[in-house]
Amino acid sequence: MEHKHHGKSSATFLNSDEIIKELNFKGNETFMDVGCGDGYISLKAIDEYLPEGTVYAVDIYDKAIEDLKEYKSEKNIENLIPIEADITKGISLIDDDSIDVILMLNVFHGFKESEIRADVIEELKRLIKNDGKIAIMEFKPIEMQKGPPVDIRVSHFELEELFVKHGLKKVYLNVDIGEKIPEGKSHYIIIFQKE
Repeated sequence: MEHKHHGKSSATFLNSDEIIKELNFKGNETFMDVGCGDGYISLKAIDEYLPEGTVYAVDIYDKAIEDLKEYKSEKNIENLIPIEADITKGISLIDDDSIDVILMLNVFHGFKESEIRADVIEELKRLIKNDGKIAIMEFKPIEMQKGPPVDIRVSHFELEELFVKHGLKKVYLNVDIGEKIPEGKSHYIIIFQKE
């Protein structure tokens, strides 16, 4: 059973600069924001971090992508490419080994079934360049006001185990990012590369 929350934005409680700084952009990368929602991370990346880059904003939710296409047209943003797609079924419009950095923010917990998880990881692996990075940012698996039920959250230990099985290695972990909560911060971010 997939957990769905179409149209909800984490922009109200997560700082886009804090997240994007974790990705260490040089300014000319090809970036994919998977499960981009309203696109607040994608748009911030284009505005301030990727002046010479390309941003693919991908979401399964058609309304989010329609809104981003409209915004792109109004603002004449050449390097924003909104794509309506389901990562579990693959993003056929994008070539193998073509993305420098992929971010999945508050998305991976939605893939509870192991076969779906495997499909998603394989697709992320297909998309990134050999020296590319896959960044997964998720709610910590503890009780807090926001976020999905605790029983479907995934720990960074679990993610590392899953990704390593698919020939990816952990290259970075920050367990103290996101919204301030009594236990510290609400999220962690973990980054993988191909072996």
